[in-house]
Amino acid sequence: MQKKIDDNIGQNAIQRALVKWCVIFFDRYMPDPFVIALLLTFVTAALAMGLAPHGTPADILNAWYSGAFKIVAFAFQMMLILVTGHAVASSRPVRRALSHLVTWVTTPRQAVMLMYALVVPATWLNWGLGLVVGAFVAREIARQIKVDYGWLVACGYTAWWLCNSGLSSSIALSQATHGNPMNIVEQLTGQIVPLKHSLFSGFTLIPTVLTVLCSALIFPYFCPPVSQSVYLDTEAFIMDAEKTSSSVTWSPRTAVEYSSVLSLAIAFFALGALGLHWHEHGFGFDIDSLILSFLIVGLLLQKRPVSYVNAVKEAIAQTGPILLQFPFYGGIMGIMTATGLAGIISVFFVHIASAQTLPFWSFISSLIITFLVPSAGGHWAVQGPFVVPAALSLHASIPHVIMSVAIAENVANMLQPFWAVPIVAIAGIGIQRVMAFTSITFIISLLVCSISVLLLG
Repeated sequence: MQKKIDDNIGQNAIQRALVKWCVIFFDRYMPDPFVIALLLTFVTAALAMGLAPHGTPADILNAWYSGAFKIVAFAFQMMLILVTGHAVASSRPVRRALSHLVTWVTTPRQAVMLMYALVVPATWLNWGLGLVVGAFVAREIARQIKVDYGWLVACGYTAWWLCNSGLSSSIALSQATHGNPMNIVEQLTGQIVPLKHSLFSGFTLIPTVLTVLCSALIFPYFCPPVSQSVYLDTEAFIMDAEKTSSSVTWSPRTAVEYSSVLSLAIAFFALGALGLHWHEHGFGFDIDSLILSFLIVGLLLQKRPVSYVNAVKEAIAQTGPILLQFPFYGGIMGIMTATGLAGIISVFFVHIASAQTLPFWSFISSLIITFLVPSAGGHWAVQGPFVVPAALSLHASIPHVIMSVAIAENVANMLQPFWAVPIVAIAGIGIQRVMAFTSITFIISLLVCSISVLLLG
């Protein structure tokens, strides 16, 4: 009995030391995500100048200028996914439901259970929704119990891990969307890859489920002790009561702005358009239909047009830093593509691959490229032109190769802070403390997914 107690004390001491080291390391050495984007721009330029076949200063500058603006349309689509998801999650019915659900939470382990139960399905439906739900649930739990706030927010971000394995996966959706400029498979083969062959395949579901289960079981053990914890300032985050029509002076303008009939009418108008689209083209989600679906749900939940506008204003204020980073990552994408740097990285792995191992090597190269191009869609524009032809020449499974790139994006997101910006902005905490805990998720998911992709390839 005494030996068991001593072992537990030793394990707890190691866990506390690891958590403390991670927090100190990230707080001291990790700069703001926008600064990381700036630094990566120069790192990519230097690599292109030294390694790429078209790495002259003029080539690099032209590629950066062109790439910075090629990503604008895609960036707007990604922001719409995030904004429409935010509008759903910030609606009064959803917030009330979240507040009610957290009342039973009294321990860190229960906090993890609830976080995963809410964030995982929300993320699978819409990664923007999952991000916002994670931030809101962390805030509500932090009001309920005394637990490290950075750890709570990191738990929400960890539960969001499967963002590229769900219905809003930009890589899977683009390959399932006819005529999408990012559909490299269709451009090379004339065929699309249905979601049943990508998202709903065992190749995707098995590592996704295993990672979610493993991280959910392990994460509670890394909750910091009281002496190392940072808590939510509850007074700073008291929500303003939503305006109601009874507090607004009536006028023709306010009658329209606060008309639930107008929101209901436009929601059903959009639903009719969506239903007609599905009738003519078959039921299935692509980027556009997913955005429209969440727009409809958000309008119905927010009830009044002005309430929906206010929710969008709040979302835009919190996601501005991400929008600012898109042109720089677009420029990085441009440098990697136009100079041939991405080709050098990807072709290296292709040369050492076989039909069975190509998904694994695509996974490994995807991990590297994600740190330079963290947007999944932009990332696919860099890596897709090399891995899809390789899959065709090696007769490898194209859906497996596609999803190996997407799964690696999930893993690398736990260290690349690009998508952590909105959740920390909504939650109101420094990103460095959050990433200290998600680095643990990175290790867990790297082990689980690399083994799974290798065995299932």
